[in-house]
Amino acid sequence: MLVPEISLTPQMVNRFLARFGDIIAVLHSKLSVGERYDEWNKIKENKANIIIGARSAIFAPVQNLGIVIIDEEHDSSYKSDMTPRYNAKDIARYLCKKNNVPLILGSATPDINTYFKMKNGEIKLLLLKNRANNLSLPNVEIIDLREELAMGNKSMISNRLYECIEKNIENKMQTILFLNRRGYSTFVMCRECGFTAKCKNCNITLTYHADENKLKCHYCGYQTNNFYKCPICGSNKIKYFGAGTQKLEEEIKKIFKGVKTIRMDIDTVTKKNSHEIILDKFKNEDIDILIGTQMVVKGHHFPKVTLVGVVAADGSLNTNDFRAGERTFQILTQVAGRAGRESQNGKVIIQTYNKDNYSIQYAKEQNYEKFYEDEISIRRQLNYPPYCDIILFSLVSKYEKEVKEVSNYIHRLLKKEFNKYNNVIIMNPLPAPINKIKNRYRWRIIMKCKFSNNIIDVINKVLDEFYSKKYKNTRIIVDVNPTNMY
Repeated sequence: MLVPEISLTPQMVNRFLARFGDIIAVLHSKLSVGERYDEWNKIKENKANIIIGARSAIFAPVQNLGIVIIDEEHDSSYKSDMTPRYNAKDIARYLCKKNNVPLILGSATPDINTYFKMKNGEIKLLLLKNRANNLSLPNVEIIDLREELAMGNKSMISNRLYECIEKNIENKMQTILFLNRRGYSTFVMCRECGFTAKCKNCNITLTYHADENKLKCHYCGYQTNNFYKCPICGSNKIKYFGAGTQKLEEEIKKIFKGVKTIRMDIDTVTKKNSHEIILDKFKNEDIDILIGTQMVVKGHHFPKVTLVGVVAADGSLNTNDFRAGERTFQILTQVAGRAGRESQNGKVIIQTYNKDNYSIQYAKEQNYEKFYEDEISIRRQLNYPPYCDIILFSLVSKYEKEVKEVSNYIHRLLKKEFNKYNNVIIMNPLPAPINKIKNRYRWRIIMKCKFSNNIIDVINKVLDEFYSKKYKNTRIIVDVNPTNMY
């Protein structure tokens, strides 16, 4: 049984323990080496009938496989963006075919590629038409933030969301506020000369973290002290732009005096078992509001949560990725599912500057089928997956001149080798959207085609030629259908 997030593992384990007893092994990256060794041996010696874990649990040494279940199968965390770059769903399909056993992919918002295969008869669809205990879906409202600004409300909380939170606190019910951006401010800038604080190792702005009064890079981990005077012009007109979960928590505490909050993001879950501790505190210690990033969206069951507020729905919409609409629909639908999971009806408030966007409108209706029809039509017109595969050639080097030279060289080789192929599109080499991370310059080439053994053979031939040239300072990474396009 695979789950997308470590934070879901304890909850899933408890459910299985309650039903099947102590025949369960757990595998995930937060286990110590000793704990992982014990769990691995438990599986190998056939002492565990059920294995629950994150992505890498698919490699568990199971002796007699009977079924593989992948929960929240749409989640991008099943694809590894580090070497080895595997997709746990592909490994699962291979194992199930080899062992002639069923593979179950579970999701309220299936991956577009998975649903496309179902439409083509490759996968059987089993529908759950009702929520557990026949509960009704939450009522979803969309708040246009442009109208809030026109009324003079410049805070992160719209008037409608304020009213609902206040009512929830009075009724002793709980609220989840979702903002998919951690830290306090997205970037810090001098309003006098325009200087922006950037990472010295990456071509990206530093994020301000108020609790430590530090500026941090979310890509390489570099941090430095906050500044109050511009290092370029000496002005003290320093402005903090954008907002993350820290700032949201601070604002909530200012607006609602005496409210109890807890925050769940990558900064608060660094210690072992911190996911479990935070979720248990929220469930058992009368905390009014849980503020978090994507971690709070997936699969959690909180009986007293009757209100969910999406503070900025546009965050996932305005990304450099063809899946932006799909991810927005999935996140909004999933987060909405946290509200009203017991006898009390749930309410969801979505704040956005793009209220007419089809992803947001269909998420409000909880209508996956209509969303799929619109999304697949766009994919067909633009020849994006599932109508093709995307192969990303990432080139990384300490030297900007060399990585550019190598990128053009690889591009020429690809053009030459794929000259006879009609349905292969090779884009020109360009700097990556974030063209420098950890003092390494980054270029990329995007190829669109239908992935096959012939394609693999040609790519391997190109790579052999590249390695024969002995470019010692440049590394090449080939990724099929990557989850991140940055």
